[in-house]
Amino acid sequence: MSMHPSLKAANKIVTKRNVLKRYERIDLLTKRGQWKEGDRALGLRKTKPEV
Repeated sequence: MSMHPSLKAANKIVTKRNVLKRYERIDLLTKRGQWKEGDRALGLRKTKPEV
């Protein structure tokens, strides 16, 4: 069975996202030294994705 053409196009589109998932924000803040293991994962500070 073949894939519908509209679904094939979605795989090729790679855009820069300006909203990060929670785990991505924690990884970024950990790398910057602004979040430690044991800190709350809710109410994280705003972050911009790395370029």
